[in-house]
Amino acid sequence: MKHSFGSDNHSGVHPMIMEAIVKENQNFKVSYGEDPFTKDVLKRLENLLGGNCQALFVINGTGANVVALSSFLSSYQAVLAPETAHINVDECGAPEKFSGSKIVALPAPDGKVTPETVEKALINFGDQHHAQPRILSISQPTELGTLYTPQEVKDLADLMHCHNCYLHMDGSRISNAAAALNIPIKSFTADCGVDVLSFGGTKNGLLMGEAVVVFSTGKIDTESASDENSRKESGDSKNAQFADIVKFVRKQATQLYSKNRFIAAQFDAYLKDDLYLKLAESSNSMAKYLESQLKDIPEVVISKKVESNAVFAILPKWLTAKLQEKYYFYIWDEHTGEVRWMCSFNTKKEDIDEFVAYVKTLIKEFA
Repeated sequence: MKHSFGSDNHSGVHPMIMEAIVKENQNFKVSYGEDPFTKDVLKRLENLLGGNCQALFVINGTGANVVALSSFLSSYQAVLAPETAHINVDECGAPEKFSGSKIVALPAPDGKVTPETVEKALINFGDQHHAQPRILSISQPTELGTLYTPQEVKDLADLMHCHNCYLHMDGSRISNAAAALNIPIKSFTADCGVDVLSFGGTKNGLLMGEAVVVFSTGKIDTESASDENSRKESGDSKNAQFADIVKFVRKQATQLYSKNRFIAAQFDAYLKDDLYLKLAESSNSMAKYLESQLKDIPEVVISKKVESNAVFAILPKWLTAKLQEKYYFYIWDEHTGEVRWMCSFNTKKEDIDEFVAYVKTLIKEFA
């Protein structure tokens, strides 16, 4: 196909990542992440996030969210999430099926929830007729490409903790958020009270593999994850015990990859010399460039803030249909004609120039 703007999952693997996999593909090593190399790479990831946390590798993004959320949930509890959240829209009910918990979708016009919106759902505690709120899940960046500021994350974490609840961050594009905000990832995760993070890489040049990170900032119940009455505040040692729960959930969720070292090899290259940031900076800048080349075309209305590597626009349906004959991208909203264009780490200016030129040609010929 021509260059795809459908998803950053459509791109290939960055050459340095592929080289790292090939380099690791020799000799024998203990499986399931018990080898020293994998443990060392995980430690580096933990240090990147402030050190007061525990990380483990999983296979994919849905798996990361399932493991992260299910470790905090019992079947009678609820996950609060924006209505546009990936866990609510694009994971085929996997978090609900695996945990047995209900997802409560909250209004989020720009992909983000506010403390005011969340607080309205923090109700009916102790009422046996209602699913009990337990954890809020937000995406950074959101599914609409927008970003939470560190203060917005902190406000949500503080609100959840005040209700003895938790905050999960779906960071499938976490590097794009760090690049766009121009601050370390720890500044809007650990430092802001996030309890558990899904740390993504596949959308930013990895072949496969993500991480689940449990922070020592939350109030963790290590006696019984299913007994609300027994939840209590705890220190780092008990939080580490809670992190042990995650590895058992990972195994049950079929997310424990036996040859863990091949995920570790990718993260080894990904973290080295800030490659994760460089790749995200590139895709973010290409999205900004795409926006700049389209914004003065009357038939193309940019419909969302371009804050990361996604561009949303409303087009006439005929133009969308013609473009899709040559380029792959998704229609986001059939009713409004809104589409989404994603830029990847290997999107080039010439790809965008060719695409925009084709848009102008179609408009000239058919408008």
